[in-house]
Order: sequence, then C-alpha cells, then structure tokens
Amino acid sequence: MTTTATIRNAIAIAATAALLGACASKGQPTAQYDFGPLTAATPTSASRIAPLIIADVAGPAALETERMHYRLLYSDANQPRPYAYNQWTATPAQLLTQRIKARIAQAGVKVLATTDAAASTTVLRMEVEDFAQNFDTATSSNGTLTLRASVFRSHKLVDQKTFSSSVAATSADAAGGARALSAASDAVAADLITWLAALPPSKE
Repeated sequence: MTTTATIRNAIAIAATAALLGACASKGQPTAQYDFGPLTAATPTSASRIAPLIIADVAGPAALETERMHYRLLYSDANQPRPYAYNQWTATPAQLLTQRIKARIAQAGVKVLATTDAAASTTVLRMEVEDFAQNFDTATSSNGTLTLRASVFRSHKLVDQKTFSSSVAATSADAAGGARALSAASDAVAADLITWLAALPPSKE
C-alpha cells in the first residue's frame, strides 16, 4: 500500500521536474549561459611548465550539444533531464576547452594548439567523466565536474590523474547550475595547473 511519504515524494519529484524543465509558457525565449568572465587567478608555480599543446576536451555525446541537463539524484540518478528554455552558448566540451586553456594561459604558460606540434612535444589531453547539475533535493543542487587528464611527451605517457570538483548552486535553476559548473571548472583548472607544475621537467 502506498504510504503518505511516498506520495509526497512523488509529488515533489513531479513538481521539481515541471519547474526546471517544462513550466515555461509557450514562446518564451531561450536563455543562454556560458562560464562568465575570468576572475583573478590564485598564484601558482606555473612558471615551471614548458609550452604546452592542449587538445580539445573529449567526453560523452551529451557534451557535444548546447542543451543543459540536470539530474534528480533523489528520484532517478540515471535519467538526465533537459531544461526546456535554457542552453549553453556552445557545447560543454567547447566551453571547457576554452576555459581551461584560458586559465592555463592566465597562469603564464604558453598554450599551443595541436597544429603547433613542431613547437612542443608535450601534449595535454582531457576526457570528461562527469559534467552535471545534480539535485540532492528539490531546492539543493551542485555543479559537478570530473575529468581525467593525461600528459604525453613524444607520444609517451608521462602521467595521468583524475580531477573532480563539486560546487553548491546558489539557486535551484539553470542559472544556478551554470554558475556552479563554471566555479567547478575553475577549481579543476587550478588543481590541474598545480599538477602540471609538479611533473618532471621535459629533457628537451
């Protein structure tokens, strides 16, 4: 027999999904989000990092679309749900690539494209494992980013590490998710720079 608590939980889940995904009126314009302007960076020892080729971020197919998604962890964590009238200005993979390159360059590292192979044999490759706004409750969510970074020199793996950051959203909507995912991306970029600076220097 269905309990009162179960009924209330089902109502809360339905209400959240309606609020986040499909409650906007017909014809409402789409709101677009990116990671916002760069803020001041935390000082690092990035001067030890040699010129670096940074490949575009890779990841699941969901990162190749501008759609914004969220998950209701308290309902069905395996079901990503799209926002109805909110999207990214570019794909998450593109936004992450731009942001991480900008942060590494901001730290003083010479950032090269994959077409600049003659200028450096050191390549940074990144693959996203998780990029999502996750709701623990109907009013509480976090922007979570997890990615695996690999450094190659002359096509040989130097080191590999997984980085992750989860930042609480300031509001239970797409805008809050965008801000949280931006902050999570900056946190991962900072940790990534620290890791790169600690790697053995190139013998070139």
